This record gives sequence, C-alpha cells and structure tokens, in this order.
Amino acid sequence: MAESAIVSRHLRTLWGCPGTELGVVGWPATRRERAFASWHYWWQAHLLDVAVDAANRVPTPARRRRIGAIARAHRLRNITGWTNRYYDDMAWLAIALERAERTQELTTARRGLVALEQQLYDAWAPEIGGGIPWRVRSDFFNAPANGPAGIALLRLGRVERARQMADWLDATLRDPESGLILDGVHLPAGEIERPVFSYCQGVVLGLETELAVHTDDDRHVERVNRLLAAVEERMTTRLVITGGGGGDGGLFNGILARYLAVVALMLPGEGKRQQSDRRTAAAIVKASATAAWANRLEVEGEPLFGHDWSKPARLPGGTAGAGKFTAGGSVTASTVPERDLSVQLSGWMLMEAAYQVTAAGL
Repeated sequence: MAESAIVSRHLRTLWGCPGTELGVVGWPATRRERAFASWHYWWQAHLLDVAVDAANRVPTPARRRRIGAIARAHRLRNITGWTNRYYDDMAWLAIALERAERTQELTTARRGLVALEQQLYDAWAPEIGGGIPWRVRSDFFNAPANGPAGIALLRLGRVERARQMADWLDATLRDPESGLILDGVHLPAGEIERPVFSYCQGVVLGLETELAVHTDDDRHVERVNRLLAAVEERMTTRLVITGGGGGDGGLFNGILARYLAVVALMLPGEGKRQQSDRRTAAAIVKASATAAWANRLEVEGEPLFGHDWSKPARLPGGTAGAGKFTAGGSVTASTVPERDLSVQLSGWMLMEAAYQVTAAGL
C-alpha cells in the first residue's frame, strides 16, 4: 500500500518521454513541481532504491520496468550526465544503481555506475587525512557523503577504500560523549559541525556491518554494537525512531530504518552480543513501522505517512507552503511536511525494511 500510494500520487512520465518515470516532489503538486522544474536528485535516487526493494520483495514485470524507467528519467532530468557536484547525491545514486544492476539485472545504467564510482573514489583527500567532501571544492567533509560513498564503493569491490572511510568516520566524527556520529568537519581547519542526524547513524551502521561481513574484522562488529546502543538510547522512544521532518530531512529516518534492517539481516557472528544487536535492530524497525502505520492517514484508500512516526499524520491543505531550495543547496520542508515526497518515501522505505526483517523471522 505504501508503494501504491507513491505510484499513484507522485510518479509521472518525465516531459512526455516514453519509458520514463520520476517522482513529483510534492502532493498536491504545484505546476512547477508537475513540470519537474524542481526534482531533487537525491530524492529520486531513494525512489529508485526503494523501487528495487519492491521488486526484490515481489518480482513482477511492472516493477522491473519501473526501475528502468526511473533510472532513464534520472539521467534525462539531470541533463549533463549521471554525475553532479554533490558527492552525497552521487553516492546515493551509486547505491541504487548498483542494487538495481545486481538484483534486477538493470544493465542500461552501467556507464553511469562507472562514472559515479570514479567520482567517489577520486574524491578521497589523503593530503588532509582522508574523507571526501560534501561537494566539489568544498572544505566540508561530512558523514552524509562518506557513509553512503563507503557503502557504494564496498559493494563495487573497493573494500580497502571503504575500510579507510569507515576508519575516518569513526576517528573524526564519532562523538565520544554520546557515541553518535556528528554531521561533519571543515578541513584542514578541523572545525566540527555538531548536529546529529538519524541518517548519519544509519549509513555508518550499514557500512560497518557490511565491512564486518567482508573483512572478518571484529572492530567493525564492535563499532556496530556501540553505535546501535547509542541510537537505541538517544534516537528512539520505546524503540520507535523519534523526530523527523520534511524537505531533505524527510528521508533521514527512513534511511536509518533501511540500514537497521541491514544490521538485523547481515551482522555476522553467533555470540550473544551479535544476536542481541540483530534482535535490537529488527525490533526498532518493527516498532517504528507499527507506529508509522498506526498514525497514518487514509486518503482515497491509500496511506499518507506522518513526518514524525510517533504522531498522527496531517493532511496537506493544497499546494501553499511548498518547500524551497536554500542558498546552501538543501531543500526546506513544506508547511505541512506530509506533502513532501521525501516523507512518503521514508514511510515506504520503513515498510520495506519491516517486511525484510519479518520475512527473515526476526
């Protein structure tokens, strides 16, 4: 039902081009949004990623066609190619395209995946101690770029670089007081930006879990244990992921849920600690999904998820108060955040994550 709601409310052909589909970024949509004058590269990358989830759950010709259509539309709407100036954006798209190729045999985007991999690999900055910047020629090196880039590069076979990125994140951005991952650092100045976002925790949990599988190095398991405990203590209430917003922030909690499912399904080891961590990660996903579903609105028989899964969703009252780009390149929330595609994608992502952990018997 979460999938159906996105398909019916948000998916549209791009500029009348056959074989394309892209997500309109608001519902109800402004004329500008319907024309894809605003489209938000990284939101569409997550649309592609969760479309892959759906095809993996129940493979159908329609779902496989949709994956190809979203990938084609992404390339067309980006106009200049597959890449852009933001390394976090490119990392999210690389993750989605790699999964689409590996699990659903999407071969038409191989050139794009190669280009994205090269951009992410070459952005590493050893002269200032590592990390990749948030965007081209920026002095800001952050978790939202390095976390997903590490996951993408690991899945593309660049295990050593992924390990370097995980080590850099742990050494540079882990807050020793809270145990959580901070936003980023300005280099070479060393000034740390201290906001704590749920998706930063998610991507580090995912990266460390997959490194534990690939390297058989216990330090990655230990980092997952430490970070998961901090997430449970500081980012959940009765195991429900707390907070949430709209605009770009609408995706944050869904991303955390996605990678908690990775911990639940993939964290290696049969010791008591690893078994407990897998159960805890699964329990957070399931409790969050239960809360989000209980607090949804039903609109024409389909769910509308709240931006905060612990509170009742609100119905957007038309197109007024749509989110906007800031000078820094981020997207603000709509006045009623539930109108944002990002918020609804998070709800769908959460439901797919809950399906994965329950289907595995967790």
